[in-house]
Amino acid sequence: MPELPDVTLYVEALEQRIRGRVLENVRLKSAFLVRSAVPPLASANGRSVTGLRRLGKRIVLALGPRPDGSRPPQLHLLLHLMIAGRLHWKARGAALTRRTDLAAFDFDAGSLVLTEAGTKKRASLYVLADEAGLATHDRGGLEPLECALAPFAERLAASKHTLKRALCDPRCLSGVGNAYSDEILHRARLSPLRLARQLDSAEMERLHAATQAVLREWLQRLRAQAGERFPEKVTAFRPEMAVHGRFGQPCPVCAAPVQRIVRAENEVNYCARCQTGGKLLKDRALSVLLKDDWPSTLEELEERGPPGP
Repeated sequence: MPELPDVTLYVEALEQRIRGRVLENVRLKSAFLVRSAVPPLASANGRSVTGLRRLGKRIVLALGPRPDGSRPPQLHLLLHLMIAGRLHWKARGAALTRRTDLAAFDFDAGSLVLTEAGTKKRASLYVLADEAGLATHDRGGLEPLECALAPFAERLAASKHTLKRALCDPRCLSGVGNAYSDEILHRARLSPLRLARQLDSAEMERLHAATQAVLREWLQRLRAQAGERFPEKVTAFRPEMAVHGRFGQPCPVCAAPVQRIVRAENEVNYCARCQTGGKLLKDRALSVLLKDDWPSTLEELEERGPPGP
Protein backbone atom coordinates (compact mmCIF):
# COMPACT_ATOMS: atom_id res chain seq x y z
CA MET A 1 0.00 0.00 0.00
CA PRO A 2 1.41 3.44 -0.87
CA GLU A 3 2.42 5.15 2.38
CA LEU A 4 3.39 8.67 3.40
CA PRO A 5 6.48 9.06 1.15
CA ASP A 6 4.76 7.57 -1.91
CA VAL A 7 1.46 9.43 -1.44
CA THR A 8 3.36 12.69 -0.84
CA LEU A 9 5.22 12.12 -4.11
CA TYR A 10 1.92 11.59 -5.93
CA VAL A 11 0.52 14.82 -4.46
CA GLU A 12 3.61 16.79 -5.45
CA ALA A 13 3.51 15.41 -9.00
CA LEU A 14 -0.18 16.23 -9.34
CA GLU A 15 0.40 19.76 -8.01
CA GLN A 16 2.65 20.39 -11.00
CA ARG A 17 0.22 18.92 -13.52
CA ILE A 18 -3.38 19.65 -12.52
CA ARG A 19 -3.53 22.43 -9.94
CA GLY A 20 -5.51 25.29 -11.45
CA ARG A 21 -6.68 23.15 -14.36
CA VAL A 22 -10.26 22.13 -15.12
CA LEU A 23 -11.34 18.55 -14.59
CA GLU A 24 -13.13 18.07 -17.88
CA ASN A 25 -14.50 14.61 -17.29
CA VAL A 26 -14.23 11.52 -15.09
CA ARG A 27 -14.47 8.24 -16.98
CA LEU A 28 -15.31 5.13 -15.00
CA LYS A 29 -14.57 1.62 -16.16
CA SER A 30 -15.52 0.07 -12.80
CA ALA A 31 -18.56 1.55 -11.10
CA PHE A 32 -17.70 -0.10 -7.78
CA LEU A 33 -14.86 2.40 -7.36
CA VAL A 34 -17.22 5.21 -6.27
CA ARG A 35 -18.34 4.64 -2.69
CA SER A 36 -20.58 7.70 -2.25
CA ALA A 37 -23.86 8.71 -3.90
CA VAL A 38 -24.37 12.37 -3.00
CA PRO A 39 -23.07 14.58 -4.54
CA PRO A 40 -22.92 12.58 -7.79
CA LEU A 41 -19.54 12.09 -9.45
CA ALA A 42 -20.75 13.99 -12.52
CA SER A 43 -20.90 17.15 -10.39
CA ALA A 44 -17.09 17.18 -10.39
CA ASN A 45 -16.91 17.71 -14.14
CA GLY A 46 -16.11 21.25 -15.24
CA ARG A 47 -14.51 22.31 -11.95
CA SER A 48 -10.97 23.55 -11.52
CA VAL A 49 -8.54 21.94 -9.08
CA THR A 50 -7.90 24.45 -6.30
CA GLY A 51 -5.74 22.28 -4.07
CA LEU A 52 -4.28 18.86 -3.36
CA ARG A 53 -3.22 17.27 -0.11
CA ARG A 54 -2.57 14.01 1.65
CA LEU A 55 -5.00 12.73 4.27
CA GLY A 56 -3.35 9.72 5.87
CA LYS A 57 -2.76 7.39 2.93
CA ARG A 58 -5.44 9.11 0.88
CA ILE A 59 -5.20 11.80 -1.80
CA VAL A 60 -7.58 14.76 -1.69
CA LEU A 61 -8.42 16.87 -4.73
CA ALA A 62 -10.21 20.11 -3.84
CA LEU A 63 -12.42 21.35 -6.67
CA GLY A 64 -13.68 24.91 -6.91
CA PRO A 65 -17.12 26.05 -8.04
CA ARG A 66 -18.19 25.71 -11.64
CA PRO A 67 -17.92 28.81 -13.81
CA ASP A 68 -21.71 29.19 -13.75
CA GLY A 69 -21.67 29.28 -9.93
CA SER A 70 -23.82 26.18 -9.54
CA ARG A 71 -23.80 24.58 -6.11
CA PRO A 72 -22.26 23.03 -4.13
CA PRO A 73 -19.57 25.75 -4.34
CA GLN A 74 -16.79 23.28 -3.61
CA LEU A 75 -16.24 19.53 -3.85
CA HIS A 76 -13.57 17.14 -2.67
CA LEU A 77 -12.54 13.94 -4.41
CA LEU A 78 -11.03 11.55 -1.88
CA LEU A 79 -9.01 8.75 -3.41
CA HIS A 80 -7.76 5.75 -1.44
CA LEU A 81 -5.42 3.51 -3.42
CA MET A 82 -5.42 0.72 -0.83
CA ILE A 83 -2.88 -2.06 -1.50
CA ALA A 84 -2.70 -2.35 -5.28
CA GLY A 85 -4.05 0.98 -6.58
CA ARG A 86 -1.63 3.13 -8.61
CA LEU A 87 -1.78 6.39 -10.53
CA HIS A 88 -0.41 7.06 -14.01
CA TRP A 89 -0.13 10.25 -16.05
CA LYS A 90 -1.17 9.57 -19.65
CA ALA A 91 -1.94 11.47 -22.83
CA ARG A 92 -5.27 13.28 -22.77
CA GLY A 93 -8.17 10.89 -23.35
CA ALA A 94 -6.08 7.73 -22.90
CA ALA A 95 -8.28 4.69 -23.46
CA LEU A 96 -9.15 2.42 -20.55
CA THR A 97 -8.48 -0.91 -22.22
CA ARG A 98 -6.45 -2.90 -19.71
CA ARG A 99 -8.00 -5.22 -17.14
CA THR A 100 -6.39 -3.18 -14.35
CA ASP A 101 -7.80 0.19 -15.52
CA LEU A 102 -10.47 1.59 -13.19
CA ALA A 103 -10.94 5.26 -14.06
CA ALA A 104 -9.51 8.29 -15.83
CA PHE A 105 -9.61 11.93 -14.80
CA ASP A 106 -9.31 14.05 -17.95
CA PHE A 107 -7.64 17.46 -18.03
CA ASP A 108 -6.54 19.55 -20.99
CA ALA A 109 -2.90 18.71 -20.23
CA GLY A 110 -3.40 14.95 -19.89
CA SER A 111 -5.34 12.19 -18.14
CA LEU A 112 -4.75 10.79 -14.68
CA VAL A 113 -5.44 7.05 -14.90
CA LEU A 114 -6.17 4.92 -11.86
CA THR A 115 -5.28 1.22 -12.03
CA GLU A 116 -5.53 -1.61 -9.54
CA ALA A 117 -3.77 -4.96 -9.90
CA GLY A 118 -5.21 -8.21 -8.57
CA THR A 119 -8.73 -9.52 -8.25
CA LYS A 120 -9.63 -7.90 -4.93
CA LYS A 121 -10.81 -4.44 -5.93
CA ARG A 122 -10.34 -2.30 -2.84
CA ALA A 123 -9.47 1.15 -4.16
CA SER A 124 -12.17 3.72 -3.48
CA LEU A 125 -13.29 7.18 -4.56
CA TYR A 126 -15.55 9.43 -2.50
CA VAL A 127 -17.21 12.63 -3.67
CA LEU A 128 -17.62 14.93 -0.66
CA ALA A 129 -19.48 18.23 -0.56
CA ASP A 130 -17.54 20.01 2.17
CA GLU A 131 -14.80 19.90 4.80
CA ALA A 132 -17.19 18.31 7.29
CA GLY A 133 -17.63 15.33 4.99
CA LEU A 134 -13.90 15.14 4.47
CA ALA A 135 -13.32 15.18 8.23
CA THR A 136 -15.27 11.94 8.63
CA HIS A 137 -12.43 10.18 6.81
CA ASP A 138 -9.71 11.63 9.03
CA ARG A 139 -8.64 8.93 11.50
CA GLY A 140 -6.93 11.46 13.74
CA GLY A 141 -3.37 10.18 13.62
CA LEU A 142 -0.47 12.51 14.29
CA GLU A 143 1.53 13.71 11.31
CA PRO A 144 4.84 11.93 11.98
CA LEU A 145 7.03 14.55 10.29
CA GLU A 146 5.40 17.43 12.13
CA CYS A 147 4.86 16.19 15.67
CA ALA A 148 7.38 16.86 18.43
CA LEU A 149 8.63 14.18 20.80
CA ALA A 150 6.15 14.95 23.61
CA PRO A 151 2.88 14.38 21.67
CA PHE A 152 4.47 11.44 19.84
CA ALA A 153 5.40 9.78 23.14
CA GLU A 154 2.00 10.52 24.65
CA ARG A 155 0.15 8.98 21.71
CA LEU A 156 2.35 5.86 21.62
CA ALA A 157 2.23 5.40 25.39
CA ALA A 158 -1.57 5.44 25.26
CA SER A 159 -1.64 2.55 22.82
CA LYS A 160 -2.34 -0.97 24.08
CA HIS A 161 -0.77 -2.51 20.99
CA THR A 162 2.65 -3.70 19.90
CA LEU A 163 4.98 -1.18 18.31
CA LYS A 164 4.35 -2.66 14.89
CA ARG A 165 0.60 -2.28 15.18
CA ALA A 166 0.79 1.10 16.89
CA LEU A 167 2.93 2.60 14.13
CA CYS A 168 0.48 1.31 11.50
CA ASP A 169 -2.61 2.48 13.40
CA PRO A 170 -4.06 5.54 11.56
CA ARG A 171 -5.46 6.75 14.89
CA CYS A 172 -1.90 6.90 16.19
CA LEU A 173 0.23 8.02 13.24
CA SER A 174 -0.91 9.27 9.85
CA GLY A 175 0.40 7.62 6.71
CA VAL A 176 2.66 4.89 8.12
CA GLY A 177 2.04 1.29 7.09
CA ASN A 178 3.62 -2.13 6.88
CA ALA A 179 6.72 -1.25 4.87
CA TYR A 180 7.96 1.87 6.60
CA SER A 181 7.08 0.61 10.08
CA ASP A 182 9.52 -2.26 9.48
CA GLU A 183 12.20 0.22 8.43
CA ILE A 184 11.51 2.53 11.38
CA LEU A 185 11.71 -0.24 13.96
CA HIS A 186 14.92 -1.55 12.47
CA ARG A 187 16.46 1.94 12.60
CA ALA A 188 15.28 2.34 16.21
CA ARG A 189 16.61 -1.15 17.14
CA LEU A 190 13.28 -2.13 18.68
CA SER A 191 11.30 -5.37 18.47
CA PRO A 192 8.07 -5.15 16.44
CA LEU A 193 6.30 -7.13 19.19
CA ARG A 194 7.37 -4.86 22.05
CA LEU A 195 4.37 -3.17 23.65
CA ALA A 196 4.34 0.54 22.84
CA ARG A 197 3.46 1.55 26.38
CA GLN A 198 6.51 -0.29 27.78
CA LEU A 199 9.13 1.94 26.16
CA ASP A 200 11.30 4.00 28.47
CA SER A 201 12.11 7.63 27.67
CA ALA A 202 15.36 6.82 25.83
CA GLU A 203 13.66 4.20 23.65
CA MET A 204 10.76 6.52 22.89
CA GLU A 205 13.17 9.27 21.86
CA ARG A 206 15.01 6.79 19.66
CA LEU A 207 11.75 5.69 18.02
CA HIS A 208 10.66 9.28 17.40
CA ALA A 209 14.00 10.14 15.80
CA ALA A 210 13.95 6.97 13.68
CA THR A 211 10.40 7.67 12.47
CA GLN A 212 11.26 11.11 11.22
CA ALA A 213 14.66 10.15 9.83
CA VAL A 214 13.40 7.15 7.85
CA LEU A 215 10.43 9.01 6.35
CA ARG A 216 12.51 12.06 5.43
CA GLU A 217 15.26 9.95 3.89
CA TRP A 218 12.79 8.03 1.76
CA LEU A 219 11.03 11.20 0.67
CA GLN A 220 14.35 12.60 -0.52
CA ARG A 221 15.31 9.31 -2.19
CA LEU A 222 11.99 8.97 -4.03
CA ARG A 223 12.04 12.60 -5.15
CA ALA A 224 15.53 12.13 -6.54
CA GLN A 225 14.55 8.92 -8.34
CA ALA A 226 11.43 10.47 -9.92
CA GLY A 227 12.97 13.81 -10.85
CA GLU A 228 10.48 15.71 -13.00
CA ARG A 229 8.79 12.52 -14.14
CA PHE A 230 5.47 11.27 -12.79
CA PRO A 231 6.16 8.57 -10.13
CA GLU A 232 5.38 5.32 -11.92
CA LYS A 233 7.39 2.84 -9.85
CA VAL A 234 5.46 3.01 -6.60
CA THR A 235 6.07 -0.15 -4.60
CA ALA A 236 6.41 -1.31 -0.99
CA PHE A 237 9.45 -3.42 -1.88
CA ARG A 238 12.65 -1.59 -2.74
CA PRO A 239 16.18 -3.00 -2.83
CA GLU A 240 17.51 -0.11 -0.73
CA MET A 241 15.30 -1.04 2.22
CA ALA A 242 17.03 -2.46 5.27
CA VAL A 243 14.62 -5.26 6.22
CA HIS A 244 11.19 -4.91 4.61
CA GLY A 245 10.68 -7.57 1.96
CA ARG A 246 14.22 -8.87 2.47
CA PHE A 247 13.59 -12.15 4.31
CA GLY A 248 16.71 -14.28 4.39
CA GLN A 249 18.96 -11.56 3.04
CA PRO A 250 21.72 -10.04 5.18
CA CYS A 251 20.92 -7.14 7.47
CA PRO A 252 22.86 -4.09 6.20
CA VAL A 253 24.00 -3.32 9.75
CA CYS A 254 25.10 -6.70 11.16
CA ALA A 255 24.80 -9.12 8.19
CA ALA A 256 22.49 -11.50 10.11
CA PRO A 257 19.69 -12.94 7.94
CA VAL A 258 16.50 -10.88 8.01
CA GLN A 259 13.64 -12.73 9.72
CA ARG A 260 9.90 -12.56 9.24
CA ILE A 261 6.54 -13.14 10.91
CA VAL A 262 3.72 -14.00 8.53
CA ARG A 263 0.19 -13.23 9.65
CA ALA A 264 -2.73 -13.26 7.22
CA GLU A 265 -1.73 -11.03 4.29
CA ASN A 266 0.97 -9.15 6.19
CA GLU A 267 4.60 -10.01 6.67
CA VAL A 268 6.68 -8.39 9.42
CA ASN A 269 10.40 -8.24 8.69
CA TYR A 270 13.06 -7.63 11.33
CA CYS A 271 16.67 -8.35 12.26
CA ALA A 272 16.94 -10.58 15.32
CA ARG A 273 20.46 -9.44 16.12
CA CYS A 274 19.71 -5.71 15.86
CA GLN A 275 16.19 -5.66 17.27
CA THR A 276 15.46 -8.59 19.59
CA GLY A 277 18.80 -9.48 21.14
CA GLY A 278 19.12 -12.53 18.90
CA LYS A 279 15.72 -13.96 19.82
CA LEU A 280 13.56 -15.27 16.98
CA LEU A 281 9.97 -14.10 17.16
CA LYS A 282 7.49 -16.89 16.64
CA ASP A 283 5.44 -17.07 13.51
CA ARG A 284 2.10 -18.25 14.88
CA ALA A 285 1.34 -20.72 12.09
CA LEU A 286 4.82 -22.20 11.76
CA SER A 287 5.50 -22.39 15.48
CA VAL A 288 2.28 -24.38 15.99
CA LEU A 289 3.21 -26.66 13.11
CA LEU A 290 6.83 -27.22 14.14
CA LYS A 291 6.32 -27.10 17.92
CA ASP A 292 9.62 -27.95 19.64
CA ASP A 293 11.46 -27.91 16.33
CA TRP A 294 11.03 -24.13 16.12
CA PRO A 295 14.40 -22.41 16.91
CA SER A 296 14.29 -19.82 19.68
CA THR A 297 17.46 -17.86 18.90
CA LEU A 298 19.40 -16.69 15.87
CA GLU A 299 22.37 -18.77 17.00
CA GLU A 300 20.26 -21.94 17.13
CA LEU A 301 18.97 -21.19 13.64
CA GLU A 302 22.51 -20.69 12.33
CA GLU A 303 23.75 -23.91 13.98
CA ARG A 304 21.13 -25.96 12.18
CA GLY A 305 22.37 -24.75 8.82
CA PRO A 306 20.27 -24.69 5.66
CA PRO A 307 17.32 -27.08 5.37
CA GLY A 308 17.91 -30.38 3.66
CA PRO A 309 16.45 -31.38 0.28
